[in-house]
Amino acid sequence: MISVLGLDLGRKRIGVAGCDRLGQLAAGITTIHRRNFASDVAQLRQICQERGVEKLIVGLPYTLDGQLGSQARQVQHLAAKIGAALNLPVEYVDERLTSFQAAEILKQRRRSPRQHKDLVDQIAAALILQQWLDTRLQTARSTLAPPDPQL
Repeated sequence: MISVLGLDLGRKRIGVAGCDRLGQLAAGITTIHRRNFASDVAQLRQICQERGVEKLIVGLPYTLDGQLGSQARQVQHLAAKIGAALNLPVEYVDERLTSFQAAEILKQRRRSPRQHKDLVDQIAAALILQQWLDTRLQTARSTLAPPDPQL
């Protein structure tokens, strides 16, 4: 399994998630409080080196009608810069409503999303990465499925 890092890129924070060795379960790792590009990259580089990361999975905030809005283009620009700085490929995942889902998860745990913004970002990054992992697993299963005997 390729080692990947899930990122929820925001203006103030970057939620970071990783996965188990089998590539089946994503979990939040940390939240980076953005200061400047060099500092952000340094923190991400350390995480990538510690985990042997080979690819970045970035949530792309499409509009509700599936279009790339200005926020999505900003995320693409930042993700491309981060990928280049870390010399890692970047893949994008539709992240519509992941922050909302993350806030709902916190509410279910009786925690306030407003008071735990770092956790919201980590959970959102984990949801982004989990979506990528699930898609990859489904694709692998469908290509390995035995042929239909009725065909």
